[in-house]
Amino acid sequence: MVSEIAAGDLDCVLLALPIEHVDVDTIALFKDRFLLATPANEPMPRRALKADDVDQRRLILLEEGHCLRDQALAFCANKGRDSAAALGSTSLATVMQMVANGYGVTLVPEIAAEVEVRDKRVALKRFAVPEPGRTIGLAWRKTSPRRRDFDALGEIVKAALLPRQQRLERR
Repeated sequence: MVSEIAAGDLDCVLLALPIEHVDVDTIALFKDRFLLATPANEPMPRRALKADDVDQRRLILLEEGHCLRDQALAFCANKGRDSAAALGSTSLATVMQMVANGYGVTLVPEIAAEVEVRDKRVALKRFAVPEPGRTIGLAWRKTSPRRRDFDALGEIVKAALLPRQQRLERR
């Protein structure tokens, strides 16, 4: 995707930062925290979770090449990457169905939770501060004459998310 931005095939993309490319500019928009999704009937500590609470042998991830997979593994790396579960999928919706059916647990970006976690068989748990997450931003070709448009788009995205983030904070 970054190469498509640099080549001019894509004008502007919303994505997880950081990205490193000499021909691409970015702006950070918001922090997207991760939540742990577990089967609802699974006992979990009442306190906020730590990375050590995630059993990597039960961790269901997106397939190789998805940045969310790499971000999840980076957070849970304290137990070693070799112990991650063999289960994986190409979509977060499929991963969530696997969790709902008791096959394991997964990390869910907070921004996707409202849509992806509608099944009552799935429970969400927050992590202790500092909460794991990622920074979401916009990226575009440095030579694009539309920098002001992309800045304006970024402000619109932040304004649209503000009420949603406030709702999530109250949970």
